This record gives sequence, structure tokens and C-alpha cells, in this order.
Amino acid sequence: MAGPAAKAAMTAAVLVTGGAVTAATLGLGGSSPGTAGTGDALPPATATVERQTLKDTESADGELGYGTATEAAARRPGTLTAVPAAGDRVRRGQALFRADDEPVVLLYGSTPAYRALKAGSEGRDVKQLESNLRALGYTGFTVDDEYSAATATAVKSWQEDLGLTETGAVELGRVVFAPGQVRIDSVAGAAGEAASPGQKVLSYTGTAKAVTVELDTDDQRLAKKGAEVEVRLPDGRTVTGKIAKVSTVLEPGRGDEPAETKVNVEVALPGKAARKAASAYEQAAVDVSFTAGTRKNVLTVPVAALVALAEGGFGLEVVKGGTSRYVEVTPGLFADGRVEISGGGVSAGTKVGMPT
Repeated sequence: MAGPAAKAAMTAAVLVTGGAVTAATLGLGGSSPGTAGTGDALPPATATVERQTLKDTESADGELGYGTATEAAARRPGTLTAVPAAGDRVRRGQALFRADDEPVVLLYGSTPAYRALKAGSEGRDVKQLESNLRALGYTGFTVDDEYSAATATAVKSWQEDLGLTETGAVELGRVVFAPGQVRIDSVAGAAGEAASPGQKVLSYTGTAKAVTVELDTDDQRLAKKGAEVEVRLPDGRTVTGKIAKVSTVLEPGRGDEPAETKVNVEVALPGKAARKAASAYEQAAVDVSFTAGTRKNVLTVPVAALVALAEGGFGLEVVKGGTSRYVEVTPGLFADGRVEISGGGVSAGTKVGMPT
């Protein structure tokens, strides 16, 4: 049995990176299961095996605002005649902006406008358009994926109300589909400027408060859509959020610096209490705590208690009375300086050796 100094040299050096574990035996050799010691050979300190829940959590800086902005571009040539102001809110049926004094109308839906729609068109974008017409009070047609003559008649009524030529067809660029009501985030064009197809006019977000976080790709494991996170507000209050969107973006390099790939995370605040607490801030820096893994009701020890065994793997020096022996264990989740362990010979309350 090696003395305290030798045992300290055999303590495993553990590195946790993205959930992976590597270990190296320090010194000249490892210990073997069953090796026993007494008296002066006992470890200089001990710790207790505990049964608890481990959470692998990491914090990142976030920004409380309205989430990721989406660009709205002109789809037809013309002159901008009216644009909103940053912070304005636009609802279904209202104009996002006007070109040649005609409105580009916001409608609700998940499918982007990508073609002209007219009698004979079929598809989910047709049904999406008809759902909006129905919500705006137009009737006389069936909400389905077929653009019928009845749909064209309803479109003519809608066009008349907007002051447009009553063609019964919806040309590409007349509508912009968004998931719901929007808030104007920024405006790129001004009234009187020419607008050409593809030219950005404005950007918009949703109207609900949300948190955006930028992570390095090494931390992508933290960002799982639907997972809950904790958001710490500037006043110290902590609210629960839920990851709503995860996307990878390439940030261009500056000067001699290379381009970088980042992970953008959008966190929604669905709870009433969270929304109320966040409403006190228009924009603010916040801390976001991600939980990458959770292990409930498991045995844990301080990471420093692990030793590397001569034949490979990990063990603990179990101390009982005036003697000790090494038992093999399997490490699991690492979090907060502790590690989950499993294997025979240890249970909650067991004393294990620790280095000085």
C-alpha cells in the first residue's frame, strides 16, 4: 500500500469537455482494486459518498428583447411611399410598408410567400391565404388548398377594401406572412427611396419578450429546443424560459481574424410570471443558465476522490475504521465539482479518501 504522498500522485486528473471524460494517471503507477492500507497509509482526508441530484449547468450572457429579427424585402420594383417606425406594431391585414402608394400587407402563417396566387392554384399557401381572409371577415369560400372562383371573389372584395385593382389574384410581393403580430425592429428604407426586388426595407420581431444568446459551437450541447433554462434579470429575479429556436450562423471575420461559426439561441418566456417580470425592461443584459444534463438520485463524490487504477478505469479509496481499500467505480455525470459514480462496494455514507 502506498503512503499518502504516493496516493496523492495517483489521483486521477479528470477533464470534462462537452460531456466527454478523459483521465490520466499521474505519477509512476495506479492503484489496484482490493489494495489495502492501515495506520500511516490512510489518506490525509476523507469525503462522504452522497445520494443527490446532479445538474450539469452552464451560464451565458444573454440579451432580453424581442428575439431574432426577420428581414422584409421588396419583391417588386417601385418607390417607397410609407414606412413604419422602429417599435411600431403591425397586425394581420395591416400594411408593413407602402410602395407606389399601395400596401404590402401582413398576414399570419408559417409558409413564406413565394409565388403569385390565382384561380387554379393549389397548395398549403392557398389554404394559409384563405385562413387569413376568413379571419379578416371575408366569406363565401371554403378554406382548403384550392384557389377557387369563390376564393377569387373574396380576394376582389379584399382588394377593393385596400384600394387595389380588383384582379382576384394575389401577386408576389403583395403579402408578407409572419407567425403573428409583429414589432418593427429596424427600418432600412425611407419614404421616397427606390425599392428594387430583394432590397431590405425593414426587419421585424414578434411582440413577446424573448432572450437571445450567442454560444460557441463547443457549447452547442447546451442548446436543445424545448429545454427549460433559468434567466436572471437585472433586478436579481430569476424566471423560467424555454428554448424556442436554435440556429447556426457564420460570423464574418474582421481584419486578420477568421470567420467564426456561432450558435444563436432564442429563449421564449411563456409563463405569466416570467412575462410580467420581463415587461419592466425594453432591452437588458441577462444571465441564462442552461442545464445540459440531469441525473436524479445518484451516488456522488468530489471529483478529486477519483483515482486511476493500474489496470485501467477509476476507483475510490474506501476508508473504514483504521483501514482502507480500493474499489472500482464507473464515473457518470460531472457537475459542480462532483461526479456521479456506480459500482459495488460503495453506498450513501461511505467514507472515501481525498488528497490534501
